[in-house]
Amino acid sequence: MLKAILIDCLPLDISKEDAAFRLEEAESLIKTYGGVVVLKTYQKKIAPVYKTYIGAGKMEELKVEAQKLGANILIVNNELKPLQTYNLSEEMTKVNVKVWDRIDLILKIFQKHAETREAQLEIELASLRHMGPRIYGMGMVLSRQGGGIGGRGIGETNTEIMKRHIAVHVKKIEEDLKKAKSNRELHRAGRRRKNFQTIGIVGYTNVGKSSLLNALTAKGAYSADKLFATLDTRVSKLFLPNGHEALITDTIGFIQDLPPTLIKSFQSTLEETIEADLLLHVIDLSDPRWEYKIDVVNEVLGNLGAIHKPIIYVFNKMDLLPPNVDKAYVEEAYKRFHPQFTSTLTKAGLPQLRGQIEKVLFPTK
Repeated sequence: MLKAILIDCLPLDISKEDAAFRLEEAESLIKTYGGVVVLKTYQKKIAPVYKTYIGAGKMEELKVEAQKLGANILIVNNELKPLQTYNLSEEMTKVNVKVWDRIDLILKIFQKHAETREAQLEIELASLRHMGPRIYGMGMVLSRQGGGIGGRGIGETNTEIMKRHIAVHVKKIEEDLKKAKSNRELHRAGRRRKNFQTIGIVGYTNVGKSSLLNALTAKGAYSADKLFATLDTRVSKLFLPNGHEALITDTIGFIQDLPPTLIKSFQSTLEETIEADLLLHVIDLSDPRWEYKIDVVNEVLGNLGAIHKPIIYVFNKMDLLPPNVDKAYVEEAYKRFHPQFTSTLTKAGLPQLRGQIEKVLFPTK
Protein backbone atom coordinates (compact mmCIF):
# COMPACT_ATOMS: atom_id res chain seq x y z
CA MET A 1 0.00 0.00 0.00
CA LEU A 2 1.20 3.51 -0.81
CA LYS A 3 1.89 5.62 2.27
CA ALA A 4 2.47 8.96 0.65
CA ILE A 5 3.96 12.30 1.51
CA LEU A 6 2.29 14.86 -0.75
CA ILE A 7 4.25 18.01 -1.59
CA ASP A 8 3.41 21.02 -3.74
CA CYS A 9 5.34 24.15 -4.68
CA LEU A 10 2.99 27.10 -5.08
CA PRO A 11 3.28 30.75 -6.17
CA LEU A 12 3.63 33.38 -3.49
CA ASP A 13 0.27 35.00 -4.23
CA ILE A 14 -1.90 31.85 -4.06
CA SER A 15 -4.77 31.99 -1.58
CA LYS A 16 -5.14 29.51 1.29
CA GLU A 17 -8.35 28.22 -0.29
CA ASP A 18 -6.71 27.53 -3.66
CA ALA A 19 -3.69 25.90 -2.02
CA ALA A 20 -5.98 23.66 0.05
CA PHE A 21 -8.03 22.73 -3.04
CA ARG A 22 -4.91 21.67 -4.98
CA LEU A 23 -3.77 19.43 -2.13
CA GLU A 24 -7.24 18.00 -1.49
CA GLU A 25 -7.66 17.06 -5.14
CA ALA A 26 -4.22 15.45 -5.21
CA GLU A 27 -5.08 13.54 -2.03
CA SER A 28 -8.28 12.31 -3.72
CA LEU A 29 -6.17 11.04 -6.62
CA ILE A 30 -3.96 9.11 -4.21
CA LYS A 31 -7.02 7.61 -2.47
CA THR A 32 -8.47 6.67 -5.86
CA TYR A 33 -5.29 4.74 -6.60
CA GLY A 34 -5.59 2.97 -3.24
CA GLY A 35 -3.01 4.86 -1.21
CA VAL A 36 -3.14 6.97 1.90
CA VAL A 37 -1.57 10.37 2.57
CA VAL A 38 0.42 10.45 5.81
CA LEU A 39 1.60 14.04 5.33
CA LYS A 40 0.62 16.84 2.96
CA THR A 41 2.57 20.06 2.79
CA TYR A 42 3.62 22.80 0.42
CA GLN A 43 6.21 25.49 -0.10
CA LYS A 44 5.56 28.96 -1.45
CA LYS A 45 8.25 30.03 -3.89
CA ILE A 46 8.65 32.37 -6.85
CA ALA A 47 9.61 29.24 -8.81
CA PRO A 48 10.47 25.62 -7.91
CA VAL A 49 14.16 24.85 -7.32
CA TYR A 50 15.69 24.03 -10.72
CA LYS A 51 17.58 20.88 -9.70
CA THR A 52 15.38 19.37 -6.99
CA TYR A 53 11.97 21.14 -7.22
CA ILE A 54 11.93 21.67 -3.42
CA GLY A 55 14.55 23.42 -1.30
CA ALA A 56 17.37 21.61 0.52
CA GLY A 57 15.91 22.36 3.95
CA LYS A 58 12.49 21.00 2.95
CA MET A 59 14.14 17.91 1.50
CA GLU A 60 15.85 17.10 4.80
CA GLU A 61 12.61 17.74 6.69
CA LEU A 62 10.73 15.32 4.43
CA LYS A 63 13.37 12.61 4.90
CA VAL A 64 12.94 12.84 8.67
CA GLU A 65 9.13 12.81 8.37
CA ALA A 66 9.22 9.86 5.99
CA GLN A 67 11.12 7.74 8.51
CA LYS A 68 8.93 8.89 11.38
CA LEU A 69 5.64 8.21 9.53
CA GLY A 70 6.68 5.10 7.62
CA ALA A 71 6.12 6.74 4.22
CA ASN A 72 7.25 4.79 1.16
CA ILE A 73 6.60 7.36 -1.58
CA LEU A 74 6.92 11.10 -2.16
CA ILE A 75 4.33 12.44 -4.62
CA VAL A 76 4.95 15.86 -6.14
CA ASN A 77 1.74 17.60 -7.19
CA ASN A 78 3.29 18.91 -10.39
CA GLU A 79 5.11 17.68 -13.48
CA LEU A 80 8.80 17.26 -12.69
CA LYS A 81 11.66 17.92 -15.07
CA PRO A 82 13.90 14.87 -15.71
CA LEU A 83 16.75 16.36 -13.66
CA GLN A 84 14.42 17.09 -10.75
CA THR A 85 13.09 13.53 -10.82
CA TYR A 86 16.61 12.11 -10.82
CA ASN A 87 17.94 14.30 -8.00
CA LEU A 88 14.83 13.93 -5.84
CA SER A 89 14.91 10.15 -6.29
CA GLU A 90 18.61 10.02 -5.40
CA GLU A 91 17.94 11.86 -2.14
CA MET A 92 14.73 10.06 -1.13
CA THR A 93 16.19 6.61 -1.90
CA LYS A 94 18.43 7.17 1.13
CA VAL A 95 15.31 6.69 3.30
CA ASN A 96 13.74 4.01 1.02
CA VAL A 97 11.20 6.39 -0.48
CA LYS A 98 10.43 6.45 -4.22
CA VAL A 99 9.31 9.55 -6.10
CA TRP A 100 6.35 10.11 -8.44
CA ASP A 101 5.09 13.31 -9.95
CA ARG A 102 1.45 14.18 -10.67
CA ILE A 103 1.63 12.63 -14.15
CA ASP A 104 2.95 9.34 -12.78
CA LEU A 105 0.03 9.23 -10.35
CA ILE A 106 -2.62 9.97 -12.98
CA LEU A 107 -1.14 7.36 -15.33
CA LYS A 108 -1.17 4.74 -12.55
CA ILE A 109 -4.87 5.46 -11.96
CA PHE A 110 -5.54 5.22 -15.68
CA GLN A 111 -3.80 1.83 -15.78
CA LYS A 112 -6.08 0.53 -13.04
CA HIS A 113 -9.28 1.71 -14.75
CA ALA A 114 -8.63 0.97 -18.42
CA GLU A 115 -10.62 -2.00 -19.66
CA THR A 116 -10.39 -1.87 -23.44
CA ARG A 117 -7.27 -2.71 -25.39
CA GLU A 118 -7.30 0.73 -27.00
CA ALA A 119 -7.36 2.59 -23.68
CA GLN A 120 -4.53 0.38 -22.41
CA LEU A 121 -2.46 1.21 -25.51
CA GLU A 122 -3.11 4.93 -25.05
CA ILE A 123 -1.94 4.76 -21.44
CA GLU A 124 1.18 2.84 -22.44
CA LEU A 125 1.92 5.47 -25.08
CA ALA A 126 1.47 8.31 -22.59
CA SER A 127 3.72 6.51 -20.09
CA LEU A 128 6.48 6.07 -22.67
CA ARG A 129 6.27 9.72 -23.67
CA HIS A 130 6.52 10.73 -20.03
CA MET A 131 9.40 8.34 -19.38
CA GLY A 132 11.49 9.16 -22.46
CA PRO A 133 12.87 12.56 -21.44
CA ARG A 134 13.65 11.20 -17.96
CA ILE A 135 15.78 8.40 -19.36
CA TYR A 136 17.62 10.89 -21.54
CA GLY A 137 18.21 13.26 -18.62
CA MET A 138 19.38 10.50 -16.27
CA GLY A 139 21.71 9.20 -18.96
CA MET A 140 23.35 12.58 -19.31
CA VAL A 141 23.93 12.70 -15.54
CA LEU A 142 25.45 9.20 -15.56
CA SER A 143 27.64 10.09 -18.56
CA ARG A 144 29.06 13.08 -16.75
CA GLN A 145 29.71 10.93 -13.70
CA GLY A 146 31.21 7.87 -15.42
CA GLY A 147 32.43 8.90 -18.88
CA GLY A 148 36.14 8.78 -19.68
CA ILE A 149 38.04 11.53 -21.47
CA GLY A 150 37.37 11.37 -25.18
CA GLY A 151 34.99 8.44 -24.80
CA ARG A 152 31.29 7.82 -24.39
CA GLY A 153 30.11 7.30 -20.84
CA ILE A 154 28.13 4.21 -19.89
CA GLY A 155 25.13 6.42 -19.11
CA GLU A 156 25.13 7.89 -22.60
CA THR A 157 25.48 4.43 -24.17
CA ASN A 158 22.61 2.98 -22.17
CA THR A 159 20.53 6.06 -22.92
CA GLU A 160 20.94 5.58 -26.66
CA ILE A 161 19.88 1.93 -26.32
CA MET A 162 16.82 2.88 -24.27
CA LYS A 163 15.89 5.71 -26.65
CA ARG A 164 15.95 3.31 -29.60
CA HIS A 165 13.90 0.74 -27.68
CA ILE A 166 11.29 3.34 -26.69
CA ALA A 167 11.13 4.77 -30.24
CA VAL A 168 10.41 1.30 -31.68
CA HIS A 169 7.78 0.60 -29.02
CA VAL A 170 6.10 4.00 -29.53
CA LYS A 171 5.93 3.44 -33.29
CA LYS A 172 4.28 0.03 -32.81
CA ILE A 173 1.66 1.45 -30.41
CA GLU A 174 0.94 4.38 -32.74
CA GLU A 175 0.36 1.95 -35.61
CA ASP A 176 -2.05 -0.12 -33.49
CA LEU A 177 -3.92 3.02 -32.43
CA LYS A 178 -4.11 4.18 -36.04
CA LYS A 179 -5.90 0.92 -36.93
CA ALA A 180 -8.32 1.42 -34.03
CA LYS A 181 -8.93 4.99 -35.17
CA SER A 182 -9.71 3.78 -38.71
CA ASN A 183 -12.22 1.27 -37.34
CA ARG A 184 -13.92 3.96 -35.27
CA GLU A 185 -14.08 6.28 -38.28
CA LEU A 186 -15.83 3.51 -40.22
CA HIS A 187 -18.37 3.14 -37.39
CA ARG A 188 -18.95 6.90 -37.36
CA ALA A 189 -19.38 6.97 -41.13
CA GLY A 190 -21.97 4.19 -40.80
CA ARG A 191 -23.86 6.17 -38.17
CA ARG A 192 -23.82 9.27 -40.36
CA ARG A 193 -25.24 7.25 -43.27
CA LYS A 194 -28.10 6.22 -40.99
CA ASN A 195 -28.55 9.87 -39.93
CA PHE A 196 -27.81 9.10 -36.27
CA GLN A 197 -27.30 12.26 -34.19
CA THR A 198 -24.62 11.90 -31.52
CA ILE A 199 -24.21 13.35 -28.04
CA GLY A 200 -21.02 13.49 -25.97
CA ILE A 201 -21.05 13.75 -22.17
CA VAL A 202 -18.19 15.88 -20.87
CA GLY A 203 -17.27 17.41 -17.53
CA TYR A 204 -14.80 17.54 -14.70
CA THR A 205 -13.97 14.17 -13.22
CA ASN A 206 -16.38 12.83 -10.57
CA VAL A 207 -19.34 15.09 -11.37
CA GLY A 208 -21.75 12.25 -12.25
CA LYS A 209 -21.26 11.76 -16.00
CA SER A 210 -21.58 7.96 -15.89
CA SER A 211 -24.52 8.24 -13.52
CA LEU A 212 -26.23 10.55 -16.01
CA LEU A 213 -25.56 8.10 -18.84
CA ASN A 214 -27.13 5.32 -16.75
CA ALA A 215 -30.12 7.44 -15.79
CA LEU A 216 -30.83 8.45 -19.39
CA THR A 217 -30.25 5.06 -21.02
CA ALA A 218 -30.16 2.30 -18.38
CA LYS A 219 -26.75 1.42 -19.83
CA GLY A 220 -25.27 0.09 -16.60
CA ALA A 221 -21.96 1.97 -16.92
CA TYR A 222 -19.62 1.79 -13.93
CA SER A 223 -19.83 4.85 -11.70
CA ALA A 224 -18.21 5.57 -8.35
CA ASP A 225 -17.33 8.46 -6.06
CA LYS A 226 -13.74 8.46 -7.32
CA LEU A 227 -11.68 10.56 -9.68
CA PHE A 228 -11.31 8.96 -13.12
CA ALA A 229 -13.71 6.12 -12.32
CA THR A 230 -14.55 6.05 -16.05
CA LEU A 231 -11.86 5.86 -18.69
CA ASP A 232 -13.15 3.86 -21.65
CA THR A 233 -15.65 5.33 -24.08
CA ARG A 234 -19.20 3.93 -23.85
CA VAL A 235 -21.81 4.37 -26.60
CA SER A 236 -25.52 3.96 -25.86
CA LYS A 237 -28.82 4.66 -27.60
CA LEU A 238 -30.96 7.47 -26.19
CA PHE A 239 -34.72 7.51 -26.85
CA LEU A 240 -36.22 11.00 -26.96
CA PRO A 241 -39.83 12.09 -26.18
CA ASN A 242 -41.17 12.44 -29.72
CA GLY A 243 -39.82 9.21 -31.14
CA HIS A 244 -36.38 10.43 -32.16
CA GLU A 245 -33.26 8.46 -31.30
CA ALA A 246 -29.64 9.54 -30.74
CA LEU A 247 -26.37 7.93 -29.68
CA ILE A 248 -24.78 9.16 -26.47
CA THR A 249 -21.17 8.63 -25.29
CA ASP A 250 -19.40 9.04 -21.98
CA THR A 251 -15.64 9.07 -21.56
CA ILE A 252 -12.74 10.32 -19.43
CA GLY A 253 -13.33 13.25 -17.08
CA PHE A 254 -11.15 16.33 -17.09
CA ILE A 255 -9.11 17.74 -14.22
CA GLN A 256 -7.01 20.82 -13.52
CA ASP A 257 -3.47 20.76 -14.93
CA LEU A 258 -4.20 17.78 -17.19
CA PRO A 259 -1.05 17.97 -19.34
CA PRO A 260 -1.33 18.43 -23.13
CA THR A 261 0.69 15.21 -23.61
CA LEU A 262 -2.01 13.20 -21.84
CA ILE A 263 -4.76 14.89 -23.81
CA LYS A 264 -2.86 14.10 -27.00
CA SER A 265 -2.46 10.46 -26.00
CA PHE A 266 -6.21 10.15 -25.42
CA GLN A 267 -7.15 12.01 -28.61
CA SER A 268 -8.49 8.86 -30.27
CA THR A 269 -10.72 7.93 -27.30
CA LEU A 270 -11.92 11.52 -27.06
CA GLU A 271 -12.78 11.63 -30.76
CA GLU A 272 -16.25 10.21 -30.03
CA THR A 273 -16.84 13.34 -27.96
CA ILE A 274 -15.06 15.72 -30.34
CA GLU A 275 -17.12 14.48 -33.29
CA ALA A 276 -20.48 14.64 -31.44
CA ASP A 277 -23.30 16.87 -32.70
CA LEU A 278 -24.14 18.02 -29.14
CA LEU A 279 -22.25 18.10 -25.85
CA LEU A 280 -23.77 17.68 -22.39
CA HIS A 281 -21.45 19.50 -20.01
CA VAL A 282 -22.19 18.02 -16.58
CA ILE A 283 -21.56 20.11 -13.45
CA ASP A 284 -21.86 19.09 -9.80
CA LEU A 285 -24.43 21.55 -8.44
CA SER A 286 -23.25 20.93 -4.86
CA ASP A 287 -19.61 21.78 -5.62
CA PRO A 288 -18.61 25.27 -4.39
CA ARG A 289 -15.90 25.40 -7.10
CA TRP A 290 -18.29 24.61 -9.95
CA GLU A 291 -17.50 27.80 -11.88
CA TYR A 292 -13.76 27.18 -11.83
CA LYS A 293 -14.31 23.60 -13.02
CA ILE A 294 -16.49 24.79 -15.90
CA ASP A 295 -13.54 26.95 -17.00
CA VAL A 296 -11.15 23.97 -16.78
CA VAL A 297 -13.43 21.80 -18.94
CA ASN A 298 -13.99 24.57 -21.47
CA GLU A 299 -10.24 25.12 -21.72
CA VAL A 300 -9.72 21.42 -22.52
CA LEU A 301 -12.59 21.48 -25.04
CA GLY A 302 -10.94 24.51 -26.63
CA ASN A 303 -7.64 22.61 -26.92
CA LEU A 304 -9.53 19.75 -28.57
CA GLY A 305 -11.27 22.09 -31.01
CA ALA A 306 -14.72 21.20 -29.62
CA ILE A 307 -15.74 24.35 -27.75
CA HIS A 308 -17.73 25.67 -30.76
CA LYS A 309 -20.23 22.80 -30.61
CA PRO A 310 -23.78 23.20 -29.20
CA ILE A 311 -23.52 22.65 -25.42
CA ILE A 312 -26.22 22.01 -22.82
CA TYR A 313 -25.02 22.73 -19.28
CA VAL A 314 -26.44 20.03 -17.02
CA PHE A 315 -26.30 20.96 -13.34
CA ASN A 316 -26.49 17.57 -11.66
CA LYS A 317 -26.95 16.42 -8.03
CA MET A 318 -29.99 18.59 -7.28
CA ASP A 319 -30.74 16.19 -4.44
CA LEU A 320 -27.67 17.49 -2.57
CA LEU A 321 -28.99 21.05 -2.39
CA PRO A 322 -29.94 22.05 1.17
CA PRO A 323 -33.75 21.92 1.67
CA ASN A 324 -33.91 25.64 2.52
CA VAL A 325 -32.43 26.69 -0.86
CA ASP A 326 -35.00 28.27 -3.16
CA LYS A 327 -34.89 26.59 -6.59
CA ALA A 328 -36.00 29.82 -8.30
CA TYR A 329 -33.00 31.59 -6.76
CA VAL A 330 -30.67 28.87 -8.02
CA GLU A 331 -32.12 29.05 -11.53
CA GLU A 332 -31.63 32.81 -11.55
CA ALA A 333 -28.02 32.47 -10.35
CA TYR A 334 -27.16 30.02 -13.14
CA LYS A 335 -29.33 31.45 -15.92
CA ARG A 336 -26.43 32.65 -18.10
CA PHE A 337 -25.72 28.96 -18.79
CA HIS A 338 -29.32 28.23 -19.85
CA PRO A 339 -29.06 25.28 -17.45
CA GLN A 340 -30.87 22.01 -17.14
CA PHE A 341 -31.12 20.86 -13.49
CA THR A 342 -31.07 17.12 -12.81
CA SER A 343 -30.69 14.51 -10.13
CA THR A 344 -29.64 11.06 -11.29
CA LEU A 345 -30.62 9.77 -7.85
CA THR A 346 -34.24 10.99 -7.83
CA LYS A 347 -34.56 11.27 -11.67
CA ALA A 348 -35.72 14.87 -11.27
CA GLY A 349 -35.18 16.99 -14.37
CA LEU A 350 -34.43 14.07 -16.71
CA PRO A 351 -37.63 14.41 -18.80
CA GLN A 352 -36.90 18.12 -19.27
CA LEU A 353 -33.32 17.31 -20.27
CA ARG A 354 -34.50 14.79 -22.86
CA GLY A 355 -36.87 17.41 -24.22
CA GLN A 356 -34.09 20.00 -24.48
CA ILE A 357 -31.79 17.51 -26.23
CA GLU A 358 -34.52 16.78 -28.77
CA LYS A 359 -35.14 20.48 -29.32
CA VAL A 360 -31.44 21.08 -30.12
CA LEU A 361 -30.87 17.99 -32.28
CA PHE A 362 -34.26 17.87 -34.02
CA PRO A 363 -35.56 21.45 -34.21
CA THR A 364 -39.08 21.83 -35.54
CA LYS A 365 -39.31 23.63 -38.85
